[in-house]
Amino acid sequence: MTLRKRVPLYPVIFALLAWAVAAQAPASGQVQTRPQASSQAENPDPTLVLKIGNPKLKDKTMDVGLGTIMAADTATAIGLDQMIRDMRSSRFVHVGETHNSLPMHEIQDQVIRALYAQDRNLAIGLEMLPVTVQETLNRWSSGLLKKDEFIREVRWYVNWNFNFGFYEKILEFAKEHRLPVYALNVPREIITKIRMKGWDALTDEEKKFIPKAPDLTNRDHRALIRKIFESTEIPHQMKGAGLDMMFEGLYRGQSAWDEVMSANVVKGAESEGRRIVVCAGSGHLLYNLGLNLRAFEKSGQPSKTIIAVSIPAGQKSVKVSRSYGDYVFGIAEEAKPAFPTVGLSFKKVENLKNLVIESKPTDGAAIRADFEKGDVILAVDGQAFDDINEVRICLARFTYGEEVKFLVLRAGQVKDVSLKFD
Repeated sequence: MTLRKRVPLYPVIFALLAWAVAAQAPASGQVQTRPQASSQAENPDPTLVLKIGNPKLKDKTMDVGLGTIMAADTATAIGLDQMIRDMRSSRFVHVGETHNSLPMHEIQDQVIRALYAQDRNLAIGLEMLPVTVQETLNRWSSGLLKKDEFIREVRWYVNWNFNFGFYEKILEFAKEHRLPVYALNVPREIITKIRMKGWDALTDEEKKFIPKAPDLTNRDHRALIRKIFESTEIPHQMKGAGLDMMFEGLYRGQSAWDEVMSANVVKGAESEGRRIVVCAGSGHLLYNLGLNLRAFEKSGQPSKTIIAVSIPAGQKSVKVSRSYGDYVFGIAEEAKPAFPTVGLSFKKVENLKNLVIESKPTDGAAIRADFEKGDVILAVDGQAFDDINEVRICLARFTYGEEVKFLVLRAGQVKDVSLKFD
């Protein structure tokens, strides 16, 4: 069975929502936050035609066809070369993604290569990694690390739980041409703390990562995130009086991410005087209201935003607000991601060498496997693991049609569990 999204739940926002639900959920029972299983053709994405953003364009729409690039200012189809020429004066070029969509990462790769051909004074900014690993990124860009070494040193599958293959071409191009790559994010626990308690709850050390409280007053941005939030399948027991409180926490977290990433984009541009291509989840960029707006407010430097939208099977185009992005690509809706989603979360427990299943799976291949919260992992594919990054490196090697055997300890009993990547 292929799980199709009711709307494209921009992964960062979805993750925040999952945390918010989990934090307020009753002690018993497993909370589901996955979208309903239906296609975009049956349930069009309501975020495509919101009347927010650019006042000159927000009341106008355009039809984005499969395989086309639409320039929002003129509502006309253009080629990649023309788009790159039009962006010649842009200091920041923001390219959105759904993290597990390879076609969207291929667009990012195309844009980076085309901009590099135009201007070699280029750098890349990545949402995926926190600033604490910048030194490893510097060593990668200098050609000092092989792929396996980089994945281990940067703690890829701890800092980011999407297959490295989605980003490999971009990072290899950066290494080949010695392009600086900047980590834009912060340790996730800081965002969690802001979501739960607000910026004032941060310690002085934590405030070094986020020196100022994120602005929460942009009405259009709040309307966008609220629409995404409301489009999610939220458990019945979580609705009611606590819903607004849940949203406010989520919005604080989303805004904090936009604030810190925009600050790091500007800092990176100023450090070496380069143009920066920013690769980030589309939820941070839609309607030019997220980190792209904050980067402009901080720097005054011109920028452009590129967003891709999926065209459902059987449709020739989708209708999109002209304020949605400066350029909008139309791509085919995928039946499944290029790399399978595992759907397992792991944790370390004090005084226990083995890893433990953190929660019962609610997504990915693991949703159909016999895993339970608290399972102690004795072996995966015949190997013992005591490091989360290493076990995820192992699992990332499997593809559709393959199966991996787990040996777990549950309630004092040793049990075999099969994980099938169907």
